[in-house]
Amino acid sequence: MLVIGSHVSFNGKEQLLGSAREAISYGENTFMFYTGAPQNTKRCDISDDLTNKAKELMKENDINIENVVCHAPYIINLANNKSEEKYLFAINFLKEEIKRVEKLGIKKLVLHPGSFVDLDIDTGINNIINALNIILTSNQNVLICLETMAGKGSEVGFKLEDIKRIIDGVKLNDKLMVCLDTCHLNDAGYDIKRFDEFLEHFDKVIGTHKIGCVHVNDSKNDMGARKDRHENIGYGHIGFDSLINVIYNERLKNVPKILETPYIKYDDGKSYPPYKFEIEMIRNKKFNSNLNKDVRSYYEK
Repeated sequence: MLVIGSHVSFNGKEQLLGSAREAISYGENTFMFYTGAPQNTKRCDISDDLTNKAKELMKENDINIENVVCHAPYIINLANNKSEEKYLFAINFLKEEIKRVEKLGIKKLVLHPGSFVDLDIDTGINNIINALNIILTSNQNVLICLETMAGKGSEVGFKLEDIKRIIDGVKLNDKLMVCLDTCHLNDAGYDIKRFDEFLEHFDKVIGTHKIGCVHVNDSKNDMGARKDRHENIGYGHIGFDSLINVIYNERLKNVPKILETPYIKYDDGKSYPPYKFEIEMIRNKKFNSNLNKDVRSYYEK
């Protein structure tokens, strides 16, 4: 069965219930959310009542909570320890985020490995390993999915070999998985148009059993640009057919696929989410060249 969804909102008023409602409105059977704004530390208390209502709604709409994904905020940077205060903050904040995700009953938490900034790649990788060895516990149910990165700036994780080094260095690495991001992989220099060959390479370096989820995004950039600019499905340099091959690849059949494509923006300043129509494209395996018009017509009818 195709497991497909998108990034949806999570706010203090409705929390997971609101996230589930939004996903259902797009025709999804999974989704991904942040427990608060990804750029700051503000977080609401988790409501058990709203969580239980969300779980009931998900059951009624054939959304398996095992496939729902949470994303850790961007402000967590485990790769740089130049400021001990900031490094310890990142460690402690991720510990708390894991507790929040556990309370919600979510099993997968996507994490950007981090940026070494003005250090070096080896120090950055060692900092990530050290942090994860402090953070992870043997009794936690949450799996950390290290995301493949585009390689902009001093990002760690745009090479599979570096993610492998992190996994090998972490004692409780059964708590680690990998999140593939198609835009990031393209921008890092991996050819998504030859995805089966990529999976063979991934299997040799890390093992495909470690793939916990896939972020499905087209890219505004040529392969190897190392810029990280997402594009709507079929409108970028990866292309519709190549992304369909990723989504329906038999080796990833039961892996959640999550869209993080940009909202459609119009000249008058309005913008709308494309996910309902992108998911229709994906289910039908047919590219929609009128995405912009269809999205606007739907939300302004």
